[in-house]
Amino acid sequence: MNTIHYTTQTLAAVVESLPIGTNLALYQFLWMLVSGALFASRGALFPALQAIGLGAAEVRRAWAAFRYGVWSINPMLQTWQTYIEEQGKWQAHQYAGYYVKAVDVTAYWRSSVKRIKSKHYDATADRALPAVVFGLVGRVGSVGEQRMALLTDLIRAALTDPSESALQTELVKQVATKLADDEIPVFDAGFKLKALYAAGLSRFVVRLAKNFTARRNVLPDSSGGRQPEYGVIARPLPRSYDGHFIERTPPDHVETWQDQGLEFRAEFWYDLVLRDCKVSAENQVFTVVAIYDPRFKEPWLLACPLKLKGPDYWGIYHDRWPIEQAPLASKHMVGAHRQFVFAEESCYRLPELSLLAGSIQTYLAATLPPIPTGFWDRNPKRTPGRLRRWLARVTFSDLAPPEQGRIRKKSSVTDHLPKGILGHRRSKQPVPT
Repeated sequence: MNTIHYTTQTLAAVVESLPIGTNLALYQFLWMLVSGALFASRGALFPALQAIGLGAAEVRRAWAAFRYGVWSINPMLQTWQTYIEEQGKWQAHQYAGYYVKAVDVTAYWRSSVKRIKSKHYDATADRALPAVVFGLVGRVGSVGEQRMALLTDLIRAALTDPSESALQTELVKQVATKLADDEIPVFDAGFKLKALYAAGLSRFVVRLAKNFTARRNVLPDSSGGRQPEYGVIARPLPRSYDGHFIERTPPDHVETWQDQGLEFRAEFWYDLVLRDCKVSAENQVFTVVAIYDPRFKEPWLLACPLKLKGPDYWGIYHDRWPIEQAPLASKHMVGAHRQFVFAEESCYRLPELSLLAGSIQTYLAATLPPIPTGFWDRNPKRTPGRLRRWLARVTFSDLAPPEQGRIRKKSSVTDHLPKGILGHRRSKQPVPT
């Protein structure tokens, strides 16, 4: 397979439907991202565009299309998803009749941009720092042996309410609105069970805190006095509090299974409700399952309104991790961890395009033959880093133009317009009399 032709064909398919002129400029911009030129320029756009072989006028047009072009990222993601599904190399994962849809939140740190009001917690700094924050949604599948999340939606933090809680609320609502009948979303512990129910989700898998407790949706036996209104507390995992050890609640059911020579165990607690819910037949009940993986010290504590089997719970939550590959590829393979754009819209558009480029880079690396880095790389793997280093050797200006006829420079008459400094010089307004 011709690596260059396959890469250019893929990039062209993503931008072909955009307005003429804008699609050519974004085609060049995406090549710059996929080839790692932004990584080499340490986040500076103009040197990165120039490094792939563009002339001064082409660099300005590519930047203008990025900054002012009529495009948005979610239609481009839809085009990308359609293209991958037509190729037939990516296969969605399914458990108990449901396809997995992973949900996550990521951030691009921008402490020097004062207009950025949103913040995200940084474990290294141990506090929330100014950042451009996005909600990610993606369908999870595999290309060969490589798991990959196919991004379907990117949600920006709202300018009117830039808090992360507001972003999570909007993200969960978006997931609930677009969720198909055969899909199940999976969330990490940053999302709260009560918020998922408030958004109207009827099925999901969410990780719980280790000290999570719930109540049975049945009244306990009365020992006299006032009739109880709440069920008995169920505690899936033991804990210590104030020097006292608190026993866990025995599970209602236990399952064990073998997978790749490892023995897994799942413990179930059925028909539970939130702690502030009184016993009622109208309550939304859920199942809590603790999955013990011999490779980890602590079990996964998961909640789901559906009653599934242990391997299904394990497979669904195990498939949440590929959604984290998209921001990792965007930051550390594409090079968007450091950015030198400061306009408000550009601060959002560059991470969005880098997330798309990281997804493209990962898919191309998984479908192309392994590319060795050098003579010492005797057993190369299908990694985006190897592909990026190989594409960095190619001069974009030496490539043949894309085969799609719509991707071309827009022929516009500009001879009547002022050029240079005259093009943006402000004329002095007459003083009113």
